[in-house]
Amino acid sequence: MRTETQSVEFLGLEFEASDSQAMLARLLDRPADAPFSYLVTPNVDHVVRLHDERTARRDDIWRAYEGAAWRSCDSRVLARLAKWRDVVLPVVTGSDLTRELLEAAEPNTSVAVIGGGADLTERLRERFPNLVIWQHRAPMGLLHNIEALGEAVDFAVAVKARFTMIAVGSPQQELLAHAIQSRPDATGLGLCIGASLDFLIGEQVRAPMAFQKAGLEWLYRLGSNPRRFWRRYLVEGPQIFRLWLRSDARHAQARQAAGAIVPAKANRAPGG
Repeated sequence: MRTETQSVEFLGLEFEASDSQAMLARLLDRPADAPFSYLVTPNVDHVVRLHDERTARRDDIWRAYEGAAWRSCDSRVLARLAKWRDVVLPVVTGSDLTRELLEAAEPNTSVAVIGGGADLTERLRERFPNLVIWQHRAPMGLLHNIEALGEAVDFAVAVKARFTMIAVGSPQQELLAHAIQSRPDATGLGLCIGASLDFLIGEQVRAPMAFQKAGLEWLYRLGSNPRRFWRRYLVEGPQIFRLWLRSDARHAQARQAAGAIVPAKANRAPGG
C-alpha cells in the first residue's frame, strides 16, 4: 500500500499518490514559517506543453515543475490514461484544493494572492472574513517580463503569507513559484492554482459535477467560450493521446530490454 509520501511516475512527471484529504492535511500541517515550497497541479494542457519542443522557455518550465514539492494531478483524462497503464493517479483538482484549504484555515491566517481582478480581494474577504488577504496584480505577459516577475517575487517574499495563491496562468505561475523558492528569505506555501479563485468567487462558472465526474469538464468550458478554448481543447489537447501512445511504446521496449517480456519461442516446452 502506498503512503501519502509516495509518488507515481506518468508521462515524465512524478505525481503525488495522495488523495485530496491526505494532500490537504499535509498542506495544513506545514509550519507557516517553513522555507517556501510550492504545489503545482498539472493537467492535459500542462503536460502537452512540457513535451512540445516549440514551447518557449521549455527547459525553465520543466525545472519549475520538477522543483515543486508536490505535483497533484488536476485532470481526470490524465488519470484515465494512467489507469490504462495500470497506474493509479489520484485526481486532486486545484479548484477543490484551494476552496478546502481556505475553508479549513485558522482565523487570521495570512493569504497572499498574485493575479486576479481588481475586486478579487474584496470578494474573497467577504467569503472568508477571518482571513488576512493581500493581493498583487501582476501584469499580462509575465512569462517574458523579467521586471514584473521580479516585482511579484518581491511581493511574495515581503508579505511572508502562510499561503501564496499564484493565479497568473500556466506556465507563468510555475515559473514564478520557482523564482520565489530561489529566494532564501521566502517562507510559506505557494499554490499554482490558475482560475481557481475566479471559480470560488463566481467570476467564472465551473462545469456541473456530472461533467467533472465524466472527465468532460473541458467540453463544458469549450461550449461556454469556444472562441477562447477551441484551440486548447480541439488542437493542442488531443496531442496527449499521441504522447501516451509514444510513451506506452517506450515502456514496452524498456520492459523487453530488461527481460520482463520473454519471446514466445523461449516459453515452449522442451521438444515443442
